[in-house]
Amino acid sequence: MHETLTMLPEVQARRLLAGVALTLSVLRPPYPALGVGTLRVLRVREVAWAALEMTVGYDNYERLG
Repeated sequence: MHETLTMLPEVQARRLLAGVALTLSVLRPPYPALGVGTLRVLRVREVAWAALEMTVGYDNYERLG
């Protein structure tokens, strides 16, 4: 089921995972930037029994400075 969450909007994925212990990590570029577009699920993995880690990222990033 976790593979079906890939590329879904983060809000929709969290709704589908209601009641599941979840850690959220945001992937970002190595320079100052603003996320542009939709925050999407990039990866979901099981980290413990009944707990998941979800990595998310934006469609695009706008460099600052």
